[in-house]
Amino acid sequence: MPYANQPTIKILELTDEIIKFVIEKTDLSVANSLRRVFIAEVCTLAIDWVQIQQNTSCLIDEFLAHRMGLIPLTSDEIVDQLQNFRDCSCMDYCRECSVELTLDVRCNDEVPRHVTTRDLISSNLKCIPVTSKVRDHDNDTDNNQDDILICKLRCGQHLKMKLYARKGFAKEHTKWSPCAALGFEYDPDNALRHTTYPVPSEWPKSDYSELEEEQNQAPYEVFGKPERFWFTVESVGSLKPDNIVLSGLQVLKKKLTDLQIYFTNEVAKEALYIP
Repeated sequence: MPYANQPTIKILELTDEIIKFVIEKTDLSVANSLRRVFIAEVCTLAIDWVQIQQNTSCLIDEFLAHRMGLIPLTSDEIVDQLQNFRDCSCMDYCRECSVELTLDVRCNDEVPRHVTTRDLISSNLKCIPVTSKVRDHDNDTDNNQDDILICKLRCGQHLKMKLYARKGFAKEHTKWSPCAALGFEYDPDNALRHTTYPVPSEWPKSDYSELEEEQNQAPYEVFGKPERFWFTVESVGSLKPDNIVLSGLQVLKKKLTDLQIYFTNEVAKEALYIP
C-alpha cells in the first residue's frame, strides 16, 4: 500500500557546524518526531567514567568529573563501530564498548598552568576532543584559544586522571546530545495563528517569511494546516550536522519498523485466537 504522502527535503545551507533544510508534504507529528530524535536519540560518545588518581587543585573531584563529562568528543568515525555498553559482554570497559583517555598535568612554574582539552590523551585518534580536531585541521599548533578550560593549577599542584568514553544518547544524559541548538519552524507568517502577537508590527519577521514589506502577518487560514517545516540543526562538533540528520532518520525508521513488526505479530495472535 503506497504512503498517503511523499515527503520531500530540500537542503538550504550546509556547513561544518550547521545544516538548514525544509521538509514538505508531511505532518506536524512526523516533523516533531524528527526534532525530538535529533536532540535526544542520536548516539555519540561522551566521557562516562572518571578515576581521579591525584587532585591537589582547588576544585573538588565531583566538579571536575562533571566538567569532563561535558567535553564534546569526535564521534563520526567510531560511534557505529562501538557497542552499547549494555550489550557488551565485558565486566567493566573494553575496546569494543569504550575509549580510554588520560590526563596528567603538574604545574612547576609560578605562573598558573591552564589545564585544557589539549592535555587529554586518547587511546583512539578517532575519539578526541572536538577542539583538538579543529586545531589539527587548521594546522595551527600554537593557537589554543579554542581549547576548553578544565581548571587552573598553581605551582606544585597536580591533576591526574583516567577516563572512559562510552556510547550513549541524550535521552539518558544530555552530555550525549549532538545538538547545540535546533530550530524548528512551520508557520513563519503566523497564518495559522498558533501565536498571538500583542503588537504585530513590533514582532520580527522570520527568515522564511513571504510577506511584503508593509505586512506584519498573513491573513488567518481557518482550515489551514502546517505542511512545510524549516529545520536548523547546529552541531556541538561530535557529529557533522548532516550525519545528525541521517542518523536521526535511521533511528526513527527503526522505531517505526519495530512498531510495525510488533503490531503485525499481535494481529496474527488475535487471528489465531478462538474464543
